[in-house]
Amino acid sequence: MSSLFLSRLSRLCLGKPPTLGVKYLCGARFLSETSICRIVRADHCQYSSRDESVGKLVIHNVNDSDFEDDEVLEKMVPMELMTGSGTIGASHGWVATFKESIVCLQDDLNPRASNSDPKRISLPRPQTLPHCQTQLVTNVAMSSSSPEDDDCIVAVKFVGPQLSLCRPAEKSKKWVNIRIEDPGFFNSRVMYSKRDKMFSMLDCVGTHIGYWDLEKHRWRNLGSFSYYYEEFVQSQLQQLSQCYRTEHLVEAPTGETFIVKWYSDLLLWGSERNFGNPRWQRFMVFKIQYDQICTAVSTKDIGDLCIFLSTKGEPFSVKASLYGLNPNYIYYVGHFNFGKVNIRDNVWVGGHGFSPAPYFIPPQSS
Repeated sequence: MSSLFLSRLSRLCLGKPPTLGVKYLCGARFLSETSICRIVRADHCQYSSRDESVGKLVIHNVNDSDFEDDEVLEKMVPMELMTGSGTIGASHGWVATFKESIVCLQDDLNPRASNSDPKRISLPRPQTLPHCQTQLVTNVAMSSSSPEDDDCIVAVKFVGPQLSLCRPAEKSKKWVNIRIEDPGFFNSRVMYSKRDKMFSMLDCVGTHIGYWDLEKHRWRNLGSFSYYYEEFVQSQLQQLSQCYRTEHLVEAPTGETFIVKWYSDLLLWGSERNFGNPRWQRFMVFKIQYDQICTAVSTKDIGDLCIFLSTKGEPFSVKASLYGLNPNYIYYVGHFNFGKVNIRDNVWVGGHGFSPAPYFIPPQSS
């Protein structure tokens, strides 16, 4: 059964590309698409017929220049999704929950999804491989815009060696469980490359990219690559070395691949540090160049692109001109702050406040 499922996984690599990429590669935006929004919160108001505590979803349209201009929708969502442990990640507008070792994909936080009949797709419990654990999750990623697509594969990266893949649309919904031997990837976040049709990860120090080859059913390591920093950054590296840092692998609709280093420090309250509230300090963007050797070159200009990063969601990028957004910007949301940053001069515009579900909902088609 496992070999049969692996052969079906490989169809994604050999078949037609996922439909989400088509609209970008054609250089056009569908008129039926929604704007990109950030999840702000939910205002509790009642209990639903399923005896769930629910609230009205509050979102922020990223096209709005005023960060205080939030929109309260009539859409009801479970309040349990607005807790720190309510979700384990999001991809393409679907959030994932994790209860009793069962992954459930839900479209509750998608403003365009049905209010009266939200979709919830439960997956079986993944097998825990020897010397692995399946209780703590790093993040989730999907290969297409909906888990209901026949070719969609969901990847769950657990803290430690295990990566698990599943096809939600298949009746059997069997997991393929993979053990990654390199400890540098134990805390990595997984993302799906539409260009390569593979699930990719950046290691903990950001010098290796590994990926699961869907065609040959094996883990492959791209090898180490070097970083090239612009001179203006060198004097700040010592200060940044004191900050908390995360690395994010992002693929643009142009096919380019970027590494974004997200630096945060801690909010200060008088002379005391609040160790629970990281505050944005800087983004550093590197473009990966594939020649005889692989290099990551720092850049201040990504052209007509903008990047969306969130603490728990899968990163994505869009062409700014198609959505009325600022080109060469990074839009981000963390647990305690949010904003947009001009990559050229690292100027930040945003706000502070707790984000119970720190996600962006990418463009959604009818």
